Amino acid sequence: MCIFCKIVDGELPSNKVEENEHFLAFHDLYPKAPVHILIIPKAHFECFQEVDGATMAGLTEFTQAVATKMGLDKSGYRLITNNGDDGAQEISHLHFHLLGGGKLKWDHLHDDTHKSL
Repeated sequence: MCIFCKIVDGELPSNKVEENEHFLAFHDLYPKAPVHILIIPKAHFECFQEVDGATMAGLTEFTQAVATKMGLDKSGYRLITNNGDDGAQEISHLHFHLLGGGKLKWDHLHDDTHKSL
């Protein structure tokens, strides 16, 4: 069972922000911005390539509600998902990073991007 499934099942603690029957949002343990929330479906999808449209529709509404609750809906935010090894996905459970709370830089690309592309 993956770490996010253990959080959903209550086996591991999390600092919850919002939860409903299908989705969970909680604070990232290693924040990269003043506000850094992880948003996951409770059902296990390994990555974005596996998720169905109906789940994504619900996840969109849930994410918008979380952004509003965190006060990011007016100021702006970044929503990121990493997909697969080359996309730097570290946990094999679909999740989105909601980042905000200040001006965000875009320096997340690897230093030798131009060499590898």
